[in-house]
Amino acid sequence: MATEILMPALSPTMEEGTLAKWLVKEGQAVKSGMVIAEIETDKATMEFEAVDEGVVGKILIAEGTAGVKVNTPIAVLLDEGEDASSVAAPKAAAPVAAAESRAEARPTEAAPVAPAVAEPAPVSGGARVFASPLARRIAKEKGLDLGAVKGSGPHGRIVRADVERAQPGAVKPAAAPVAAEAPKAAPAPAAASAAMPTGLATEVVLKMYADRQYEEVPLDGMRRTIAARLTEAKQTIPHFYLRREVRLDALMAFREQLNKQLEGRGVKLSVNDFIIKACAMALQAVPNANAVWAGDRMLRLKPSDVAVAVAVEGGLFTPVLRDADKKSLSALSAEMKDLAGRAKSKKLAPHEYQGGSFAISNLGMMGIENFDAVINPPHGSILAVGAGVKKPVVMADGTIGVATVMSMTLSVDHRVIDGALGAEFLKAVIEALENPMVMLA
Repeated sequence: MATEILMPALSPTMEEGTLAKWLVKEGQAVKSGMVIAEIETDKATMEFEAVDEGVVGKILIAEGTAGVKVNTPIAVLLDEGEDASSVAAPKAAAPVAAAESRAEARPTEAAPVAPAVAEPAPVSGGARVFASPLARRIAKEKGLDLGAVKGSGPHGRIVRADVERAQPGAVKPAAAPVAAEAPKAAPAPAAASAAMPTGLATEVVLKMYADRQYEEVPLDGMRRTIAARLTEAKQTIPHFYLRREVRLDALMAFREQLNKQLEGRGVKLSVNDFIIKACAMALQAVPNANAVWAGDRMLRLKPSDVAVAVAVEGGLFTPVLRDADKKSLSALSAEMKDLAGRAKSKKLAPHEYQGGSFAISNLGMMGIENFDAVINPPHGSILAVGAGVKKPVVMADGTIGVATVMSMTLSVDHRVIDGALGAEFLKAVIEALENPMVMLA
């Protein structure tokens, strides 16, 4: 029985991708675990493997095709003995929302392909169960009721391993009671943002510049994703901003001393490493600020998972340093260098740039003294870090002196963090930076 292999969603934000390369040909036999294609997302190129064995009956999407929507059939897999010429195009299973078909994979590592069953087998009570042709055949041979088998494949689909583990004569599950009607959920913020204007229409803009020379720059997947997410963020997240200055002289002297001692190990700490550590500690000191917005609720995280913006060609990544509060400055420095390097070559896996409750965007190294950053949903806040600049300041004894001062602006989602809570969090960050010795405690 023919099945369709669908374009999978590799991350919560992926809506389409590029079928970069087919690693199999029509008529070629494939086995479970065999890599059959490479897919480009907005962030990386990933390999995909088959979850069932069979024969590639027809390739529906040619390699190099861009803009392939998630859940679009990309190939047809045939059962043993089936002839592609005699098989009608199979009916696709009901589309699955992209958010439900997430797969986590590493670049250059195998990730599961999610084939949809052409004709799901009916079970008692009118419910339907989705199983691969091979799994259905083995179940028949073993006398198994597929309705009693729990699937481990994509979207709960029953695959070969599931039926091989099941015992013959499995009892049919009792009919599930009819659930009470769920209360209607409030409209999702994304629905509201979709109806909002996103700028002048393309035709209008083209007419405005019809008499001027220009070059059209098509949007790649990364730029489209950035445009969509940040437009949604500014339209749906109630931002407010808290600004503070931090004196860096004690930190700079402490950093110089540490780097001399670490020189033999090849470690060189940056100011950004100290900022990451200070923020991670502040998330533990002010746990109510360690939160994200989840549509109709908040999630308060226990670990300090800090995302850091990294500029790459054509956009940016926000790799996440997990459990940053528990790591030493030298460990954070090494991990950040590794993540930033792989981000620039687009070698990060989805789990390395998704998650976290808070982000840091540092443009100080580029000479920017202060700015306001846009929150990366679902984060509750983001810290914009400016350059350290020597300024005249009033010293502790009342005299005028010179100090290295850095501007910091905390952009806050008011649904998650109120003003006083945000101020408490920012105070904790600054106290750590102005007393850097505590970061070694």
